[in-house]
Amino acid sequence: MICCLNPACSHPLNPDDVEQCRCCGAKLTPLLRDHYRPIKPIGQGGFGRTYVALDTDRLNTYCVVKQFAPQTQGAKPLNKAIQLFNQEALRLHELGEHPQIPTLLAYFEQDQYLYLVQQRIEGKTLAQEIHQQGPFDEAGIRALLHDLLPVLQFIHDHKVIHRDITPSNLIRRKVDKKPVLIDFGVAKQFRDNALQPPGTRIGTEGYAPIEQLRSGQVYPSSDLYSLGATCLHLLTGYKPERLYNPLEGRWMWRERLQKRGVSVSPQLGAILDCLVKDLISERYRSASEALSDLQALPALEEADPDWVKRPPTDRQSAPSPIDRVDRVSSQPMGQSPGFRPSRPPLSSPQPSTSKRPISIPPATGSRDAIWSCAQTLTGHNSWVMSTAFNPKTPTVVSGSLDDSIRVWNIQTGAQLYTLTGHSRGVNTVVVSPTGQILASCSDDDTVKVWDLSEGALLYTLKGHTRDVNAIAIGSSGLLLASGGEDRAIKLWKLDKGILLKTLIGAAGIIKSIVISPDEKLLISGGFDNQVRLWSLQQGKMIQALSGHFNSVNAVAISMDGQLIASAGKDKTIRIWNPATGELIRTLTDHFQEVNTVAIAADNQTVVSGSSDSTLKIWNIQTGELRYTLKGHIGSVTSVAIHRSGKLIASASTDKTVKIWQLR
Repeated sequence: MICCLNPACSHPLNPDDVEQCRCCGAKLTPLLRDHYRPIKPIGQGGFGRTYVALDTDRLNTYCVVKQFAPQTQGAKPLNKAIQLFNQEALRLHELGEHPQIPTLLAYFEQDQYLYLVQQRIEGKTLAQEIHQQGPFDEAGIRALLHDLLPVLQFIHDHKVIHRDITPSNLIRRKVDKKPVLIDFGVAKQFRDNALQPPGTRIGTEGYAPIEQLRSGQVYPSSDLYSLGATCLHLLTGYKPERLYNPLEGRWMWRERLQKRGVSVSPQLGAILDCLVKDLISERYRSASEALSDLQALPALEEADPDWVKRPPTDRQSAPSPIDRVDRVSSQPMGQSPGFRPSRPPLSSPQPSTSKRPISIPPATGSRDAIWSCAQTLTGHNSWVMSTAFNPKTPTVVSGSLDDSIRVWNIQTGAQLYTLTGHSRGVNTVVVSPTGQILASCSDDDTVKVWDLSEGALLYTLKGHTRDVNAIAIGSSGLLLASGGEDRAIKLWKLDKGILLKTLIGAAGIIKSIVISPDEKLLISGGFDNQVRLWSLQQGKMIQALSGHFNSVNAVAISMDGQLIASAGKDKTIRIWNPATGELIRTLTDHFQEVNTVAIAADNQTVVSGSSDSTLKIWNIQTGELRYTLKGHIGSVTSVAIHRSGKLIASASTDKTVKIWQLR
């Protein structure tokens, strides 16, 4: 079907083979900007329409296209409207760095309409949720505030006021159950006319505070009021206008709860009351101030306390750095596991999940920093070969020789879903910088590309003639590299699923590859005992670094592109300068081969995993061994460092993935 983009059209859907809308006669535009294909309208207002669309340049993934039709006459007002639109879009681009705000993919003007293209969030709005499941309990309201107050602090730090926080503008993301804040009010700039003054009165009645409705003036506390009113709606089941007595000038939400025989703790009640005070001076001044009071609440009786506060054990959750975002980087580097032993029988004994002690060597200036196992994820039926954090959601992905890929919630340890499609063992999994695309490679000679938001297979890339051991995605999210036992490295256009070129020149089987942050270099390691540097622009090898005495199992590169780490079968980790090829230092403490290595986003920390069942954490600048983590009862095959530096995921031949937390 083709959607008519005339916002006044009453029946916009048309067959693919027509050029003009059968309803309104407008000329049909199959593709916006040559690659966004609207497939159905999902909303409409005075500003235009919102469509679900397919992005043909991004593997036909779903996205949301928002159309704005400014009511202007003449070139000058239209140019001003476009200028304001571009300014607002730039703000949305900055806000899209937060994992609980949709990523802005594009903004442009076409045929005198303005368009925003944003990431599509799969899930239900909280308005739909309360309609289907009924009011929230106190634990649900607490969790919602814990999740949303850091988001509000983030947008307020960027000088943005949302102005329309309601249950309809909060979506519970299907993948990780996190609330995502949508609809950032760009439409309000173009409603009725394109050039509204800054004090335009906008907002949803009942949720908007009095200063917003009277004069259009908004402050951070205005958003806090709307969040409080949203919580009262979700808690009671009644919209805010039915909870406020204008004659007495007070909220009656407690009376509504009493009629249902429900109550909340006085401490939470006080926080909600403070959020919805009429006077700005009596409300919380900032989201962080409200969050501080929320975190001071006593734990609910007979309820699991919030995972941020829960002491870590093997079966409990670790504090999520995503709840209070540490925006260091967009993608963890150096997660290729490299190591791939012979395939084990699927009937091998299940490992014990009992926790082993963690040895923590003394570290100067780190007396209070302790790494401990916060989660042990079980469910795979064979060796787990690779693991990768999603940079946008609190999830981790694992690939196993049981032919499956599993996606886990790192907060609860719950398995969210399983991806099946490979006919043989999965060797490596990598998540794109946007968190939407997953790539995997396998002993079945293929690379598969998946849509994580849908859990759907997008492409199967064929071209290797033997097992594919390693893959990497570039920082742009558009380039994928793969290498394997056929001694070839292949470069693919990820958004199209097509082969760009094949790099030939490796002297041995490829075990691991990584792409530099600037996408100028590809680094590989393999059976020839060398670390090889390839120019992606020239498509050829430019340097071979010698130093290992046996196979190079894994390679990683720092976020600043200044250091390379390699892990070898010779039981060492070696640190290199990619600009000069100089060997900077050699790290030795493992007593069996080192299978995997990763460099943290701080460019100071290296994590290695070995067949001796341990992880080791090193200072990359001094070569000092900081910690040895024990807990696996099999070889450690893969390590990944969360972008915050506070979580590590490790995969093992003991069929588990462990999440390690820095406290």
